[in-house]
Amino acid sequence: MSEQTSATTPTTSAADFVHWFRTCAPYIHAFRGKTFVIAFTGELLQSDTFWTFVADINLLASLGVRVVLVHGARPQIDALTQSRGLSIQYHHSRRVTDKDTLAAVVQANGEARAFIEAALSTAVSPAPVANHRLRVVGGNYVMAKPLGIIDGVDMRFTGEVRRVDSDAINDCLATGDVVLLSAFGYSATGEIFNLTLEDIATQAAIALKAHKLIFLTESVGVVNQNGEVQTELYTREAARLGQGAWQSDDIRVFLPCAINACQKGVHRAHLISRLDDGALLSELFTRDGVGTMISIDALDNVRPASIDDVGGIVNIIEPLEEAGVLVARPRALLEQDIEKFFVAVHDGAVVGCAALYPYADERKAEMACLAVLPEYRREGYGEDLLKAIEKASLAQGIKTLFVMTTRTAHWFIERGFVVGKVADLPADKQAHYNQHRMSQVYLKQLNLAKVTP
Repeated sequence: MSEQTSATTPTTSAADFVHWFRTCAPYIHAFRGKTFVIAFTGELLQSDTFWTFVADINLLASLGVRVVLVHGARPQIDALTQSRGLSIQYHHSRRVTDKDTLAAVVQANGEARAFIEAALSTAVSPAPVANHRLRVVGGNYVMAKPLGIIDGVDMRFTGEVRRVDSDAINDCLATGDVVLLSAFGYSATGEIFNLTLEDIATQAAIALKAHKLIFLTESVGVVNQNGEVQTELYTREAARLGQGAWQSDDIRVFLPCAINACQKGVHRAHLISRLDDGALLSELFTRDGVGTMISIDALDNVRPASIDDVGGIVNIIEPLEEAGVLVARPRALLEQDIEKFFVAVHDGAVVGCAALYPYADERKAEMACLAVLPEYRREGYGEDLLKAIEKASLAQGIKTLFVMTTRTAHWFIERGFVVGKVADLPADKQAHYNQHRMSQVYLKQLNLAKVTP
């Protein structure tokens, strides 16, 4: 870039890119070192979006995400069985797998696997990471058992997951390999069983304590009765909606698996459309996403800060310090006072913070450094942080909470604070009051009866 070009004012597109990249940064940090189990059907292998999907997997791996891929091959198996003159039989949406069908299952999965491995081994032309070649590994990581006889139908070589060798998979992930699992497993006696990709993906995610389980579906996600995509659902609500007759067939299959995984320790499950190019990245790295995310607990929460949160706090308060809204705090001071901070977290990313400085002898405490990222300020994070500060104050026997502000007086007044005076501050705080800044004092009396044992 020339000196003249670099000195010009950024274009709108450049400014948009900078804003977008900054919004992605918390997710990039939060996902590094985390395990994602990503399941996709055989239809994706036949689609125009497969190669860009491969490029997106390449990008995730380059960002430090530990990737486990689980692929299906139903259309490939159907085509192969038909070409051999074999009948296709399903029972309760599961393929009845006799010996001849099993041979077709193994061949179709093997061909699909070779195709995926070749794609992942190639520096794909649209890949975001040029000349980055992924190492893909697999093995007998899935132990299976037969389904047996269901409603009088012998399922033969159709099985279900018995155990996933999470230790072996984690060893591969630790060296940066992408693990690829095909939809069959092995018994202790050496038999091969035809499994479903959703069973393998769910059990693998649970065994690996995965951060995310992601299903690429034929649908846009879970919808309500009006056909509107539900971007965030808790497991109980998801189970209720999943019973709706308006849900697509694949959502009926994958949603119970997503719910089960979350109930057994997987952090989040996602259902997103395989038909939309870039849907995987849009779901993971944008605030609203493009599909449905399932969680067992509240997506948003407030917790005590740790030393790992310092970077996120700096990202929030630095612009406000530069604007004079907050008093400047050196990073070293933040690290020293980190135990006094609470952070608001959205999907693993720090989006807000506040600190509590108690003056126990006078039963007063200051709430300081209350700040929320601009894009989250209308979603109640400030109130959640205030509640956490009030609860912590009450637990310490604090009777009066005070704040000092130059710009946000109305926000505090609307939440029960009243105008105070410098003389109302603790003696030590009065002695260090900044006359040049002239901050206004606001007080809130806390109800000690609300302290819970």
